[in-house]
Amino acid sequence: MTKTVNLKTGRSRTLALVLSAVFLGGCATFSEDGGFGSVETMTRERLDKEVKWVKNERDADAVQATVKKLLAAPLSVDSAVQIALLNNRGLQATYAELGIAEADLVQAGRMRNPGFSFARSTRGDEVEIERTFLLDLLGLITMPIRTELEQRRFELTKMRVTADTLQVAADTRRVFFSAVAAQEAVKYMDQVKLAAETSAELARRMAAAGNFSKLDQAREQLFYAEVTAQLARVKQTALAERERLTRLMNLWGEDIRFSLPGRLPDLPKSAREMSDLETQALKQRLDVQGAMKEAENIAASLGLTKATGFISVLEVGYQRTSESGQPFKRGYEIELRLPIFDWGGARVARAEHTYMQAVNRAADIAVKARSEVREAYNAYRTAFDLAKHYRDEIVPLRKRISEENLLRYNGMLIGVFELLADARQQIGSVNSYIETLRDYWLAESSLTLALTGQSPGTLKMGGGMQSAAETAGAGH
Repeated sequence: MTKTVNLKTGRSRTLALVLSAVFLGGCATFSEDGGFGSVETMTRERLDKEVKWVKNERDADAVQATVKKLLAAPLSVDSAVQIALLNNRGLQATYAELGIAEADLVQAGRMRNPGFSFARSTRGDEVEIERTFLLDLLGLITMPIRTELEQRRFELTKMRVTADTLQVAADTRRVFFSAVAAQEAVKYMDQVKLAAETSAELARRMAAAGNFSKLDQAREQLFYAEVTAQLARVKQTALAERERLTRLMNLWGEDIRFSLPGRLPDLPKSAREMSDLETQALKQRLDVQGAMKEAENIAASLGLTKATGFISVLEVGYQRTSESGQPFKRGYEIELRLPIFDWGGARVARAEHTYMQAVNRAADIAVKARSEVREAYNAYRTAFDLAKHYRDEIVPLRKRISEENLLRYNGMLIGVFELLADARQQIGSVNSYIETLRDYWLAESSLTLALTGQSPGTLKMGGGMQSAAETAGAGH
């Protein structure tokens, strides 16, 4: 009687185990947004811009409608960034990493398919049939931990994708300001060339009349030739910057005829006064947050590695064997690989070293973040002060000198060549101010990224975490 009760209890437990495995596997499903909602939220908090993951033709049509509307007017830096965030195909490819990471998460929450084997053998007139049903018991036991690890990797992927989004926005801002500044430089260099051409033509006529030396004429002609070469280089720079902006916004066909504003935005009245820069960077920078989370994830996976290090395969099977003319034979089979050659020490050591690597990497990124944000702010303040100095001191002084020289020319105290040379110098000063103004906006963009985004080459997370997870789940 006792044996019968235990047999029924054992069967009930086996059935409950199988049903729970089926239930847990069925609960692992995909989310509605694929994790993109977190990317949208983090991007909006830092940029106040819209991002969209284009998954179907309707999404693509909506994006194109928005892009066409923004391109109808001359681009501003905000509209250029918005177009890049919506239309950049490289960014869309990065969003696919969210789907890949979520697929890994769903897979971790599903049991490996059960196995079934069938064998038939004969001995004379006797026929023996053996049927075996196998269930991955270790996979079932470790499923909650593996699911948690993949969930953390999914969160890291969201941060990495957000960081790439911020990088595209920062690159677009910088290239936009460079393109506008290059376009302005072409305009002012055209004026310098016109003045040089006028001076060279006047020198030629005066030399032909015997009123100008050949040496002075050669000097004017040389200056005109050099300015012509400089203008060609400036035009090429403007074209290259415009094409860089076109690539970031992923435009082609008729859309590449977008118009840029005629000048850079004015310098703000005052520079940003910021305190606790390092603290703000450590709280907001995605590479710092990601490195810390990766260390936490590997620490969690280390516990799993130690727990399963001695057992690489653990499977439970139910057998049913029948022979000709004999009653069915029933039973169960447990397969356990003995730790004779591999005690799991190498896997545990690998996970421990991976964890220490992640800890040191996180500390290294934090130290670099502190230094980079200090450097970025100093560059920002220096660029602001230089642009302000050109605007308030050098350009007004050069303008005053030009006005005085015009009075002197009208009074026949200086000649036309001196007046033209002064005009060239005034144009050069204005062009230098444009360059300092461009440098300010570039530094401002770099400071924003240094406070909230990442450094070049950082936030390449997931390698150590993946290795630890694979080590923990060896044999599955």
